Amino acid sequence: MAIFLLFAFWNVDLGIAVGLIGNASVMWTFFFLLVFYFSHFIRAVRWKIMISSVKPDTSLLNLFGTVMIGYGINCAVPRLGEVYRAMFLGKWENLSRTSLLGTIIIERVIDILSFSVSVLISVLIFSGNLFKEFVWLKSTIYFSFGILIIIIGLLIIIVKRREKFYAVIINFFGKASPKIAEKLAYIFEMLAEGFSSLKGTKNYIFAVLLTVIMMLLYAVNNYIGFYMLRMDEIQTVTFGMAWILMTISSFGVAIPTPGGTGSYHAFVLIVLVNLYGFSQEVSAAYALFTHFLTYLVFVLSAFAFIFIINKKRILNGEKSENLFTVFKNEREKE
Repeated sequence: MAIFLLFAFWNVDLGIAVGLIGNASVMWTFFFLLVFYFSHFIRAVRWKIMISSVKPDTSLLNLFGTVMIGYGINCAVPRLGEVYRAMFLGKWENLSRTSLLGTIIIERVIDILSFSVSVLISVLIFSGNLFKEFVWLKSTIYFSFGILIIIIGLLIIIVKRREKFYAVIINFFGKASPKIAEKLAYIFEMLAEGFSSLKGTKNYIFAVLLTVIMMLLYAVNNYIGFYMLRMDEIQTVTFGMAWILMTISSFGVAIPTPGGTGSYHAFVLIVLVNLYGFSQEVSAAYALFTHFLTYLVFVLSAFAFIFIINKKRILNGEKSENLFTVFKNEREKE
């Protein structure tokens, strides 16, 4: 994280960048936060569709809450938030947390695929040669699609041959410990159930449409960021610029640093300075302010949703949950 921050801000006058942030548009900042929240609400709706075959009446409040809790946890410990999403929703909805992890894995596969397609769109709409600007981009796309093909193939095999895998686990580990074999087989069965949770042509179509809407909202958020920092007064800004910024900066977010800190900033500066000719200070202001806003929203939302949903559960005579209790008695809940 520190290395990325040093790389991003090595030649930046942070005093000027902070001054630009202080002059940010309040109106556009409001719209930025509004679109940001809505994009993650759409993610919660997509998750609801993905698990509708398991529990069609899942509370959208619980789904949205756990999505924001997951991102809030990721701001402290990268990738741990995905586990917490499954833990909280499993407790609050009385669902298998292991199978929910399976749905999150499927969700991440969809996300990687959609971002890969988004990068290809960026290559097409960029006025120059994006592969020359980022020499690592083409190999990264090939690698991503290759990994996706392997993962999707494995998931299909697991779902289609789940009974055979189950028997192999029981026979192999049962020689050492029947109890451990039973537990491992159970975990596998729940994961496989999660992998196959998205069912029905209608649900597939809705999942694709919601993914497209999410990607568009992410790009809109980046576009609003230009106006938020008054970058449109420096030069003409376009939605295409925002789309390319979104796709390239997503590589920084994908790097496992807390909340994308440092890596996100570095990628944003590379795009805005090298591709579009903005100054180091303006680009740094954009990276710092957008990251600060999203980081703050995720962390505050995580605590807020835990409080709000637990208060609602207590009023309904149910148990409250926190970051520690969600890991207890998993088998009993499943």
